[in-house]
Amino acid sequence: MKAITYSDYGPPDVLQIEDVPAPVPKDDEVLIRVRAAEATKSDTEMRSFRFAVNWFWLPLRLAIGVRKPRRKILGGYFAGEVVALGKDVTRLTVGDEVYGTAGVRFGAYGEYVSLPARYTIVPKPTNMSFAEAAAVPLGALNALHFLRLAEIRKGEKVLINGAGGSIGAYGIQIARTMGARVTAVDKGIKEDFVRRMGADHFVDYTKEDFTAAGQTYDVIFDMVPGSSYSGCVRLLNPNGRYLTGNPTFSFMLRSVFTTWFSDKTVLFRFARESEEELLSLKAMIEAGEIGSIVEKVYPMEQAAEAHRRVDTEERLGALVVAIGE
Repeated sequence: MKAITYSDYGPPDVLQIEDVPAPVPKDDEVLIRVRAAEATKSDTEMRSFRFAVNWFWLPLRLAIGVRKPRRKILGGYFAGEVVALGKDVTRLTVGDEVYGTAGVRFGAYGEYVSLPARYTIVPKPTNMSFAEAAAVPLGALNALHFLRLAEIRKGEKVLINGAGGSIGAYGIQIARTMGARVTAVDKGIKEDFVRRMGADHFVDYTKEDFTAAGQTYDVIFDMVPGSSYSGCVRLLNPNGRYLTGNPTFSFMLRSVFTTWFSDKTVLFRFARESEEELLSLKAMIEAGEIGSIVEKVYPMEQAAEAHRRVDTEERLGALVVAIGE
């Protein structure tokens, strides 16, 4: 099979197309013909081994390869078709169109990926293409996880920092389904995009510091590493909630004291990416409550270009790689 591989950590040009053996499913695995995979920030960070949050650098390096990556095929979020089942698998059927996550195994940058059937793999939304569906699991699963933690009530004011990324863009849509009024913070070039997603207000962080604007919020959902902890907590209304998907070690320590000794709650619990959550998103998509965020679909031969676009932090939505013909 053809796969996008990398043999060394480095810039996007380390990606190449290579013929590799197709995986054979074990008894508890499902073999999927991958049709599309999102090019994510996680993929580019693994490729370069540069991370916005560095406290887990050493254990991760030991796990995935000290000098070279042990797993040559990236791609954690995908859509495709079930083509074979291990003898112990009963919950999926050959021919099912599915979407989901490959977890720490990665492998979705190849034409076929074999994954344990217990992984989060469910029927894809009927009203989305493979490319659109591949862009859902990372952003929408994380957004749903955090916004459920926030227990948003109708009419509450929510600020999303980093609203123009995959998680933020789905966060806007999901928060709106919960009845929130949403303020989006990102670069000015992303204003039109986030307003299309449903943002009521927009702050261009290159021109204005949202922590100094004098507005307060019931929920702050922060996807930007290095944000001012005290500045964000200060903006919370009584009983407000501050959530982040990129916690530093300092953030984790401070969150305990804020939650214990004030009327505000700070949360950083990592997403479970569960089957129930992905099925809930499927229902929301099919009901028209959540729409596609895909900016562009690249052929496999242009995977390096997709990674370069992700690295710029200027994409207006998700970038997807079409796998195979």
